[in-house]
Amino acid sequence: MALNFFSGRIRAFKYAAKGAWLLLRKEPSVQAQSAIAFILVLAGFYFNISAIEWIAQTLAIGLVLSIEGLNSAVEELADFVHPDRHKRIGHLKDIAAGAVLFAAVAAVVVGCLIYIPKF
Repeated sequence: MALNFFSGRIRAFKYAAKGAWLLLRKEPSVQAQSAIAFILVLAGFYFNISAIEWIAQTLAIGLVLSIEGLNSAVEELADFVHPDRHKRIGHLKDIAAGAVLFAAVAAVVVGCLIYIPKF
């Protein structure tokens, strides 16, 4: 029983890693957000930010990349279900993009709270 559980978790991790790799390889928005995240990690080391600041920054980066991935999935699914332009599909895509905007604004606020005092 335990062996099945662990083998299932390993298989699930492989699928998740494949999905993360696909996002990094194929999605320009995820690539851009990942580049920004990399720069912020370097800035964190340069400015020697505190453990709490690292936690906030890591959570903000994870939130943005996660929501960006979900947005990409919604867009792919919507395009699969209805390949032509459709008002309701466009509405769904706008909502998913709005979620990314909320996450990005929150991340910018976190970044400003961390880095503005360093200057």
